[in-house]
Amino acid sequence: MTVSTKVVFISGGGGGIGSAAARAFSAAGYAVAVADHVRERADAAAQSVIAAGGQALALYMDITDDAQVARAIGETVASYGRLDALYNCAGGTDPADGPVTDVALDVFDRTMNLDLRGTFLCCRHGIPAIIASGGGAVVNMSSGAALRGASPFHVYSAAKGAILSLTRALAGHYAKQGVRVNCIASGRVMTERIIRTYGTLEESVERDPQNPLDRMREYPFWIGEPEHIAATAVFLASDGARMITGTTIPADGGRSSY
Repeated sequence: MTVSTKVVFISGGGGGIGSAAARAFSAAGYAVAVADHVRERADAAAQSVIAAGGQALALYMDITDDAQVARAIGETVASYGRLDALYNCAGGTDPADGPVTDVALDVFDRTMNLDLRGTFLCCRHGIPAIIASGGGAVVNMSSGAALRGASPFHVYSAAKGAILSLTRALAGHYAKQGVRVNCIASGRVMTERIIRTYGTLEESVERDPQNPLDRMREYPFWIGEPEHIAATAVFLASDGARMITGTTIPADGGRSSY
C-alpha cells in the first residue's frame, strides 16, 4: 500500500508519549508506523489512529536488536512506499540507576542499550530510508537530566547526553542529503511509568525527596502531558522547522535555562 502522504516511524510508539505522538502525527496528515516491544501496546496505539480515521501500521520490535530494527524499518517502507520522518521515542530509566561509584555495571549495560543503542540503530536504518524518499527529519528524545548536573541517575544522564552529541553529529553529516536531525530534552511528563514511580503530582510530595511541588513553584511549566512532547516532535518534523537542525529543544519548563 503506497501512500501519497508523509510517513513517520515511531519507536516506543505504544508508550505514553509514543502513542500520543502517533495520534498527533496522524492528525498532522502522516501515515504512522508504530513500533513497540510489546505487541499489544503497538496494536492499541495503531488502532487508536485508525479509529480516528488515520493510517497506521503496528510493528513489534526490540529496539536493541539490529536485525529487528532493520526489519521494522523495512516493513514500513514496504507497506507505505517511503519514510519521511523518524521519531526515536523509545527509552527509559532503570530503578537501580544511581551514582557512578555505586551503580551496578549490568544497569549501565541495560540503560545504554535501551537509550543510546536503540536510538543509534533506528537512525542507522531509518536515515537511509529517509534519504531514499528525498529527505526528511529525525527527532531524537533526550532528557533534562542531560542538560543539568542535578540528576542522581548517572547512567541515564550519560546515555541521554550522548544522544545530544549524536544528534549534532548526524545533523552535520546528513544535511547535504536533505535530512534534519533534532532532539527534545523533556522535563517530567506524566506518563503511566512516571505516575507508577512517583505518583500523581500531589502524591509525589511524599515520594520524591526533591519535592516536585517546590520545584513547580519555580518552574510551573516543568511537568507536562505526553501530548505536549508529541506536539514538539510534530513541529520539529514539519516543514515549518525547515531551518532548525542539529539542536536540542529543552521542553522542561525552563529548568535548564534559569
